[in-house]
Amino acid sequence: MTRRDILKTGAAGLTAASVLPSLRAEETLDEVRGKAEHCIMLWLGGGSCQVDTFDPKRVSKDGLKDPGSAYPAIDTAIPGVQLCEHMPQTAPLMDRCAPVRTVHHEVIDEHSAAAYRMHTGRATSGTIVYPSIGSLVSKLCGPLNDLVPTYVLMGNPSPAREPGFLGAEHGYIYLTETKSGPKGLTRPARVTDDRHKRRLEMLEKMRTQYANLHPNEAIIENYLAAMKQGFRLSGPEFMSTFDLENEPVEVRERFGDEFGQRCLLARRLIQRGSRFVEVSFNLNFVNGTGWDTHREGQQNQHLLIQRLDHAFAALIKDLEENKLLDKTLLVIASEFGRPATFDSLGGRGHHAKSFTVMLGGGGLKTGQAIGTTDELGMSIADHPVSVPDLFATILATLGANPHEELYAGSRPVPATDGGVPIKELFG
Repeated sequence: MTRRDILKTGAAGLTAASVLPSLRAEETLDEVRGKAEHCIMLWLGGGSCQVDTFDPKRVSKDGLKDPGSAYPAIDTAIPGVQLCEHMPQTAPLMDRCAPVRTVHHEVIDEHSAAAYRMHTGRATSGTIVYPSIGSLVSKLCGPLNDLVPTYVLMGNPSPAREPGFLGAEHGYIYLTETKSGPKGLTRPARVTDDRHKRRLEMLEKMRTQYANLHPNEAIIENYLAAMKQGFRLSGPEFMSTFDLENEPVEVRERFGDEFGQRCLLARRLIQRGSRFVEVSFNLNFVNGTGWDTHREGQQNQHLLIQRLDHAFAALIKDLEENKLLDKTLLVIASEFGRPATFDSLGGRGHHAKSFTVMLGGGGLKTGQAIGTTDELGMSIADHPVSVPDLFATILATLGANPHEELYAGSRPVPATDGGVPIKELFG
């Protein structure tokens, strides 16, 4: 064989190697394409502890020097899969769920960086501002109803939740409470219909003039598109969503406290056509620290877990009764987990090498757990699931292509960072 033959063979091998990943991606996509239309993500900001919730292990003897779970475990509707004792309402509904117990990444010291990873599927970059999962769903799935927002956030705005290079069109509508809509969309009582109409006509003229002065400027176009959307959303189709009093008393009572009412509002939003709703469980006053259970926060962590259990079980039942469960993917996520060990005051640190993300509904093959961890939940025993894999699973469940190329300016950026959907969840 000559030197030229060797080079030709090598070049052919390199070409084949570069093509194979995309072929595998397409094969994977053909196999796993869901039919869900909506996603509700319950965000446990601070870092919920997997061994005290969804992946319980042996109970610690003293809650200090002996590592282990803080609470005994109870059986669930999935044979061999347990939850902590403070989740008795969710346990019999676990056949509608699939805990993914082996999610992992490497960020443990910085909450905001870990939250960014779990919202965008990528590490922060100095050159690209990546879109959040809500913005990705907005872009790849498109609106179901132009009169309601595609992406809604009930929680704290942060860079992790922004649309990034996708632009303002795929940003979120931010809600501060469940009893009324966004303040910026509520017309003051003193503004009559005629006055409102005149304002809109004047604004449209100004908008057209400004657009003509700045043709083909993406930032301006995105801003003007977002402005038009804002006025569409100020109509009764969206604003009536917040009339929780229209729900039967027994339904409102079933959902319970403020976090539960947020979950009820999430159902009303997707019922009207929202694609992605994030509901933050950021009621830190419940135990003093929220899910970031360092030191004394661990002592009353069970109060958080009980409220999560109550609201999540109510949401599953409600979606099922409204024939929305198979159309709605449920996700319970946090920026990382926590170790089985305790700090000097009985709290827990951060742990990202193995933690649980709960999936439910969405037409998935539920009633199974994905992956197992070691005897203390500190490392992965089998079936590791990367954050890109988790994102690919979410997008595929919603019928989107997790490998679709998007563009940051002229630079192609795949929807996920090489993620592969969890095949066991599709059938």
